[in-house]
Amino acid sequence: MSQNFNFEQSLYHNYEFFKEKSIKNRFFKHKDIVSLIENLRHRNIFQVQEVGKSFEGKEIFLLKIGNGKKKIFLWSQMHGDEPTATAALFDIFNFFIDTTFYNDVKQLILQNSTIYFMPMVNPDGADKFMRRNAMMIDINRDANRLETPEGKLLMEVFDSIKADFGFNLHDQTPRYSVGNSFKQATISFLAPPFDYEKSINDIRLNSIKLISGLYELLNKYIPGHISKYSDDYEPRAFGDNFQKKGTSTILVESGGWKDDQEKQFIRKLNFILLISAFKQICDNSYKNFDENIYNSIPFNEERLYDLIFRNLTISNNGINYKIDLAINYDEIFNDNFGFYRKARIENIGDLSTFYGIEDYDFSGYQLDSGKTLTKDFANLKEIKKADFFELLKKGYTNILFRNIKEPISYLPFNLITEKNRIDFSIKIGNNPTFILKKNGKIEFSVINGFIQNLNTKTFQKNGLVF
Repeated sequence: MSQNFNFEQSLYHNYEFFKEKSIKNRFFKHKDIVSLIENLRHRNIFQVQEVGKSFEGKEIFLLKIGNGKKKIFLWSQMHGDEPTATAALFDIFNFFIDTTFYNDVKQLILQNSTIYFMPMVNPDGADKFMRRNAMMIDINRDANRLETPEGKLLMEVFDSIKADFGFNLHDQTPRYSVGNSFKQATISFLAPPFDYEKSINDIRLNSIKLISGLYELLNKYIPGHISKYSDDYEPRAFGDNFQKKGTSTILVESGGWKDDQEKQFIRKLNFILLISAFKQICDNSYKNFDENIYNSIPFNEERLYDLIFRNLTISNNGINYKIDLAINYDEIFNDNFGFYRKARIENIGDLSTFYGIEDYDFSGYQLDSGKTLTKDFANLKEIKKADFFELLKKGYTNILFRNIKEPISYLPFNLITEKNRIDFSIKIGNNPTFILKKNGKIEFSVINGFIQNLNTKTFQKNGLVF
C-alpha cells in the first residue's frame, strides 16, 4: 500500500484492508456488534463505556479515541433498519487499530481531536430490522419529549460531550433521485437548520463548508449521485436540536446504488467520507471550501421506482391500450424465516417523467394473466423437480399447493393455498404476477415482480406463498 497517492484515493483503493469482515450484509444484530466492541476493550487506543440500555435492556455503548481539543461525536442506527453507517464505523475502528499505514494522518487526527462514537442507538429496532424502537416510537422524533430511553440517553451523552462537530448517520430510501434526474441519490447530505427561517450562523456555516469539501471528494467516485436532504426544519429531530445547541451537525444519508443491494459499496463511501471529514476538521481545510458548493447540490426528489416496464399493451373489456407499469419491492422481516422481497404495483399509466432503477422497454409485448396449475403435488420437493421452463412456456405463474407455511417459495412461481383467492389483476397495490407475449408467444413471465426470461431460461426464484 502506497501513500504517494492522494490520501482519499489511496483509502478508496485500499479499503478492503480495513473492512470488518464479520459484517457481510445489512442484517447484522446487536449481539454481532457487542462481540466486536468487547474486542475493542483490549485495545489501548479505545475507551469503551456502556452508557445505558435500550427499552428491552440491550447495552448501548460509547467509544472514545484521541485526546485533542476538537470534539467530534458520531451516532448511527437510531432507526433500526438503517445499518450502513454502523458497519462503516467498525471499518473505521479497524483503520485506527492498524499501526502500519497512514500513521501521519492518524497522528494528525488523534492529536487534534477526541472522537466519540455511539453505534446502533436503536438495538431493539436493529434486531427486528424496523425503523422504530420497541415502544414503536421514532427515536428521531423524540428529541423534545425524550420518552424513549434511547433518545434520552443520546441527549444526555450529547450534552456531556459538548461536541464541536456531530455526524448524524442514516439510511434513506434508494428510490430518491438527484433532483429531476434518473440518477439514484447514493449519498445525501444536510446541514440541518436550527429554525424555520433556515438561518445560517457560524455553527451551521461550518457544517455547510465541511459538506462542500465532502461533496468535492465523493464527486470523484460517484459523480451526479450526491444530493441534499430536505432542509425543512424539524423541531423534534436530534440533528436540528444539536445544531441549535451549538454543534456543527452533518446529516449523512446512505441511499441506493445499482447492484449494491447490501450497500457494501455505500458502506465504503461512508468509511472514506468520515475519515476525510476527521482530517479536514483537524487540519482546518474544510474552511477553504465555498458555501456555494453546498448551495448548488440538488435536493432529493422522488422520481425513481425499483422497476418500470414501458409501453406494454394491455387489454381491458376488449380494448387494447398502452401503459407503463411501475413496481416497488418491500423488504419483509419474518421472525422464523428471515427477509424476503414482496413486490407491489405502484403506478400505472404514462410514467415518462419517472425512472426505474431497472428500466425496460417492452414495446410490442402484450400483458396477459398467468394461469394456476392445480396438479396434486405430494410435497414441495416434488414441485421443485418439475420442468420450470415447460410450465412457464404454457403460461403458468402460480401453483396450487396447500401444505406450506413459509412466506416465500424459492421457485419461479407463486404457491397459492386456495385457487382464485388472490387477485393478480393489474391494479395499484396488487402483486405483479403476469405473462408477456410477443406475436402470441410467451417470452417473459413476471412472478412477484421478478422477470423470468424464457428466451434465455433465466429464472429468479422469488415467488411468494399466498
